[in-house]
Amino acid sequence: MKFFSLKWKSSKKARKQRKYRLNSPLHIKHKMISSHLSKELIKIYSRRSIPIRKNDLVRIVRGNNKGKSGKIEKVLLKKMKVCIEGITQSNKTGKTSFIPVDPSNLIVTSLHEDKKRSLKNGK
Repeated sequence: MKFFSLKWKSSKKARKQRKYRLNSPLHIKHKMISSHLSKELIKIYSRRSIPIRKNDLVRIVRGNNKGKSGKIEKVLLKKMKVCIEGITQSNKTGKTSFIPVDPSNLIVTSLHEDKKRSLKNGK
């Protein structure tokens, strides 16, 4: 049975932390899919991290694809992963697929701003 409590604050137990992340609703998972901003963007927006959205430009700082950068193609909220343009793998038949990357291993280098995301300084 899925159960999510809004009153849950924190726990030292990893089991409870995993349960909270797994069973959380999508509007809360969206906030969990956040990445650090680059040093230039931190100065502009006066914040350290921001939830990732499609069409943001990011750089990978951890893992096998460290140093590569690209545009975000998909945000997988249920898996809490991100697919990046150019970061793919191929199977035996030759078909390519995206490699899901954890957002904590990314740095946002450029934000895609539209009507839904209008960031002001200090907000």
